[in-house]
Amino acid sequence: MLKQRIATAFDEPGCDVNRAKSETDRKRGCTSKSLTPGAAAGGCAFDGAKVALQPITDAAHIVHGPIACEGNSWDSRHALSSGPQIYRTGFTTDLSELDVIHGGEKRLYRAIRQVANTYRPAAIFVYVTCVPALIGDDVDAVCAAAEERLGLPVIPVNAPGFVGSKNLGNKLAGQVLLDRVVGTREPKRTTPTDINIIGDYNVAGELWQILPLLDRLGIRVLASITGDARYDEIASAHRARVNMVVCAQAMVSFARAMEERYDIPYFEGSFYGISETSTTLREIARLLVARGAPADLITRTEALIALEEAIAWKRIDPYRERLRGKRVLLYTGGVKSWSVVSALQDIGMTVIGTSVRKSTDGDKRRIDELMGEDAARFGQIPGGELYRMLAGGEADILMSGGRTQFVALKTKTPWLDINQERHHAYAGYEGMVALVRQIDATLHHPVWRQVRRPAPWDTAGARR
Repeated sequence: MLKQRIATAFDEPGCDVNRAKSETDRKRGCTSKSLTPGAAAGGCAFDGAKVALQPITDAAHIVHGPIACEGNSWDSRHALSSGPQIYRTGFTTDLSELDVIHGGEKRLYRAIRQVANTYRPAAIFVYVTCVPALIGDDVDAVCAAAEERLGLPVIPVNAPGFVGSKNLGNKLAGQVLLDRVVGTREPKRTTPTDINIIGDYNVAGELWQILPLLDRLGIRVLASITGDARYDEIASAHRARVNMVVCAQAMVSFARAMEERYDIPYFEGSFYGISETSTTLREIARLLVARGAPADLITRTEALIALEEAIAWKRIDPYRERLRGKRVLLYTGGVKSWSVVSALQDIGMTVIGTSVRKSTDGDKRRIDELMGEDAARFGQIPGGELYRMLAGGEADILMSGGRTQFVALKTKTPWLDINQERHHAYAGYEGMVALVRQIDATLHHPVWRQVRRPAPWDTAGARR
């Protein structure tokens, strides 16, 4: 059954990369390079599934496996909640050598029962890791029995790490939501301006920077999938009028299936940067009006955009001269590979290159539009090469995730975290102001003058 699920996830007609491949190559995967089972560098399938589902904040998430599987993935992302906190508690069955010999099914059932009785969650997601998958625990049967006896949804997530990459885990998690959650409940009410936001995980609270804008337009987010999500909202997401996909590489399969099953059109948008935020708001309004929302939504959207852009530019103006022409090396992936380019260009910075490691063909086309076809685009940059670029002064600042921060620090180059570990939210007009403020603070921090001076013992040696 798992083999069939993986084959379905690989054969994704909504993926730009996959459409360009031959019939044979298409079955091997919809990433730019083939996915190899066991190739877990950068995150495994279990990690990807947990990233996609754990932001459902009123659910409990039990990891069926050795305790290290939970320890290595828990709390590594700053996906925030406006209410329930149960999703922040790490639950694991803590499998040992004896469970490998005798099986872990009874231990799993006891864990589910304890969590259900103690915390009363809206639902329980059970993640299958490599060990129970290899010893043959029937997790589906345990979950079905627990669901019947305990009277709440107990949902198996069959994405053990060895089956493939983190991105595959994202897709398998989306399939779990489609098969077991979406469409199982009805919303208390619906409106012509209901939308779903797919692939935003409310990292550092970015969803909360967007909701006030939508509220002022009378647009309701029926379900956020899955940032700051509630189980019932996702269960009733099939009644939305439009789906917006934030990260197509991870969740385009989910959006395409929603269109096929429930006739909900989708588009890919971004809330990074002033111009991209405005473009996305316009597209939401256009699609909603096409599906029956009041026609004045478009004019009200334009009025809101004009007002918010003016306010944002006024707040950014004091930083313009300090940042103009500063060179940025952008080493991230997915939608941020182009959407952050747009944001940096908005304030006059020069992007010397961007990463396309996890980008779709659509992402790459947008990079071409923003930077020109001759712009430097990187895949995986070896550590030595990255060190050479920064030590040689090719960039004034590195913007990336935490894995490359120490290369920047060794070369005494300012570094700003823009990946999931960050503590600052950069979405929408408010987020753009925050991003500019953080770039300025990072670039002009006095610590750089101190660390770039010769050490006292070196100058003393020179005098001798």
